[in-house]
Amino acid sequence: MLSQYTGEENQRTLRELDLPAGVYAAGRLDQDSEGLLLLSNDGPFIDRLIHPRNGHSRSYLVQVERVPDAAALQKLRDGILIKGYQTRPCKVELLPEAPCLPLRDPPIRERKNIPTAWLRMTLTEGKNRQVRRMTAAAGYPTLRLVRESIGKLMLGELLPGQWKSVLPEDII
Repeated sequence: MLSQYTGEENQRTLRELDLPAGVYAAGRLDQDSEGLLLLSNDGPFIDRLIHPRNGHSRSYLVQVERVPDAAALQKLRDGILIKGYQTRPCKVELLPEAPCLPLRDPPIRERKNIPTAWLRMTLTEGKNRQVRRMTAAAGYPTLRLVRESIGKLMLGELLPGQWKSVLPEDII
């Protein structure tokens, strides 16, 4: 589902959830991404949460093509030049094993002869498709992207389509 109210024909959007007026996504996930999406009717809180000047973290589980070497991981950590923009330094961890996640629909492409690896990336900014562009620029294209946290709020055991109410102090 696209994390906005409008989309192309036959595209699932927030409109089908019949949310109360004035409720918007605090940050977006592109159509190929999954995970935690925060919805709120508090515009100033959304701005405080997602504006890069405030530096609130967002963590992602990222499945990439091939296994990044130490140099590539450091390049991502230091910040990387994408589309003329130098990203901020971020935390990047190579996970020892795949995280336990629900199956993706549709599934990612798999190639028998090309291994994959999972990273946990924690950013304090959120440019359009930033994680995907960063991993691609480092030479390791993203295959699957799952946002696992925003500030202190964790996706936890929530499955696709499930939700829970939270308070601002649960997040920042």
